[in-house]
Amino acid sequence: MKVSEVGEFGLIEILAKMIETRLDVKRPSWKNIVAGIGDDAAAWKNTDEITLATTDCLVQNVHFKIGQAAWSELGWKALAINLSDIAAMGGTAECALVTLGLPADTDVEDVTELYRGLIQLGDQFGIAIAGGDITSSNTMFISLTVTGSAGKRLLRRSAAKPGDLIGVTGYLGAAAAGLRLISNGAAPTAEDAPLRQAFLSPCPRLAEGAMILAAGGRAAIDISDGLVADLGHICRASKVGARIDVEHIPVHPAARKAFLSHALDMALGGGEDYELLFTASAAVIDKVKAKTSLPVSVIGEITANSPGVVQTVDAKGRPYKFDKAGWDHFGKG
Repeated sequence: MKVSEVGEFGLIEILAKMIETRLDVKRPSWKNIVAGIGDDAAAWKNTDEITLATTDCLVQNVHFKIGQAAWSELGWKALAINLSDIAAMGGTAECALVTLGLPADTDVEDVTELYRGLIQLGDQFGIAIAGGDITSSNTMFISLTVTGSAGKRLLRRSAAKPGDLIGVTGYLGAAAAGLRLISNGAAPTAEDAPLRQAFLSPCPRLAEGAMILAAGGRAAIDISDGLVADLGHICRASKVGARIDVEHIPVHPAARKAFLSHALDMALGGGEDYELLFTASAAVIDKVKAKTSLPVSVIGEITANSPGVVQTVDAKGRPYKFDKAGWDHFGKG
């Protein structure tokens, strides 16, 4: 069987089951695990708090093409996508380890520019770049591991309950719109600058993740694969269903202006927005709205029927079909 046949998430499920067979081993390293494969970050007990760790990478010709992004933007984004995982757990990020794979003819100035982007975002959130590794590689890649901490409770994908409202921070569809513009070679304009920035230099929602946790939010995930796909991850982990009212989706105004009706599909399935998708009561969502300057939108509700299924409906309650259901590294679409 090939990985292309099972897909990215099918492969993750196979590996997770292998790991789960070891959970009964009587070792402190296993007994202290709070969250493992299946959440945005791993978590384990460490004295009076929970330690978090996450890892993610950017690979040339998979996540980016040389020349389509500045090296500083690659550094920024590589750290941002890891910080976003910590945010989705409601944690505080602390340290980062950086591994670079570089062709031998890479300019040193490009590498230092990449690190400028890393450091710039790291300084913004108080992250220490604590070390890492460099290796030769025919294909350029940057892989980060970020550690952090949380109190005694986390936002978990498996915590959604029927009746929870579904909330989302910020606007959606901007990153997918930015990628479309960049891939098409469109000349940059002032109007589409927010779209390009959303794709190249996303802002992790660490403050909002902490707010959601403190206010009493239940489940959360960052939107990396796409709104519907990532909500599906929550539904499967929590054994619940979900209904999204598409007229309540906060589509980015610049995306709507540039792509008209197609912008809604970008918001539903485009991915890489790195906003937080979460479930909570109406009272909790009101508390979050009161504490952040970001828009926070209620887009639907968690249901008891059809576990693992996300329904998208229009204003009249009719099923709404869209072009793409999210990113899968080994998928065919």
